[in-house]
Amino acid sequence: MKPVPRSKLRIKLGTAYYRSKRYTEWYFGRTNFAKEQSSTIYPHELARHQTPLLRRLKNVEMWLQFNKIKNLEIAIPKLDGIIIHPGETLSYWKRIGNPSRRKGYVEGMVLFYGGFKPGLGGGLCQLSNLIYWITLHTPLVVTERHRHSYDVFPDSNRSQPFGSGATCAYNYLDLRIYNPTTFPYQLKLYMTEEQLVGSWNSVIPQQFKYEVYEKEHKITQEYWGGYMRHNVLHRRVFNLHEELVDDQYITENHALMMYQPLLK
Repeated sequence: MKPVPRSKLRIKLGTAYYRSKRYTEWYFGRTNFAKEQSSTIYPHELARHQTPLLRRLKNVEMWLQFNKIKNLEIAIPKLDGIIIHPGETLSYWKRIGNPSRRKGYVEGMVLFYGGFKPGLGGGLCQLSNLIYWITLHTPLVVTERHRHSYDVFPDSNRSQPFGSGATCAYNYLDLRIYNPTTFPYQLKLYMTEEQLVGSWNSVIPQQFKYEVYEKEHKITQEYWGGYMRHNVLHRRVFNLHEELVDDQYITENHALMMYQPLLK
């Protein structure tokens, strides 16, 4: 798990290669992507969550977060109201498209090799994190999700288990959600003055309740001197009588810590 430094040329060539592979899969693959978008909201809210738009992070200038809000304002209309019919797959990046200056995107905070830097379209990971989290509380299936390779900031008022987000990078680090049920699901997204809000809605009420939790959380010191953080995510599934009917494995996380593990 020791980090491997990459040259700028290696990163550029690798990005071009993986993007081209994704474009090929988008246009010549057999995945049935979700396309329908509606302003009429489905009546039953199944899962809802919100996250603060602005956070005080060590050494992060606030203009990066204000720019993040601008980027979210552009991206959200591409996903708000999208419907996943049975057998369809929602692709985060296929819906949003390439975040370019021509579309109005500005530089926000982008995590990069254990640190952060200004980057065009920065901050859109907050949106993919939110969508991933609420999806874990529905029958929808996450078919592609990428974990963060670095644990950059210490826990501060954390309300979710470590590693419960989904990093994104256009277009090869995607978030994909498949509908295996017989009913359509609709994604609702919006911002208030302080919060990013998202929910999954459907035409029928929620049939189960979900509780996401972590197991086997640990911090290890590696032979090369750094620290790694690990855990496994599961979810408990309850029926409407609050009886436990299943305990499902979700994913595992391994991230290089960019701060001392004994930090207060």
